[in-house]
Amino acid sequence: MKISPLIVLASALTIAPAAQAKNPMVGGAAMYPTRNIVENAVNSKDHTTLVAAVKAAGLVDSLASKGPFTVFAPTNAAFAKLPRGTVDTLLKPENKGQLTSVLTYHVVPGRYTSGQIAALAAHHHGTATLKTAQGENLMFRKSGAGWSVIDAKGNKARITIANVMQSNGVIHVIDKVLMP
Repeated sequence: MKISPLIVLASALTIAPAAQAKNPMVGGAAMYPTRNIVENAVNSKDHTTLVAAVKAAGLVDSLASKGPFTVFAPTNAAFAKLPRGTVDTLLKPENKGQLTSVLTYHVVPGRYTSGQIAALAAHHHGTATLKTAQGENLMFRKSGAGWSVIDAKGNKARITIANVMQSNGVIHVIDKVLMP
């Protein structure tokens, strides 16, 4: 029995969207594309520090709004890599402005999937540049099988989980905190 190449292609095209529709688990929790960034992030055990920082900076309502936003979300382990005392210092009320600057540096207005970042990089000699809500740029370069995010100081974070779709944007989990 011979199978037509057209049937194989049609089957692949039918299966592919279903495979892409499932969001990855993050921090042991299901991420639902019908929920907003805040509603999903609060369920991730890997993002408790980020959620606490977003609350301390007063950014919950902004990140729960219509958006869309692309959030590069550092894990608890990423925050733990910062020099001792940095997180505690940033969470103090008198440092709210600095905390807000750091957090909004992880947010890009618009919805950018890893495929869109790759397309931008392909058009710009391998490097994509996106302007953050904080006002400065982040750069993106291919790194092995994934992508690196490079901050203004030249520090690199790796996207460890890409394309976590939200009702108001997309989250990409990263392994380091970016600094403006």
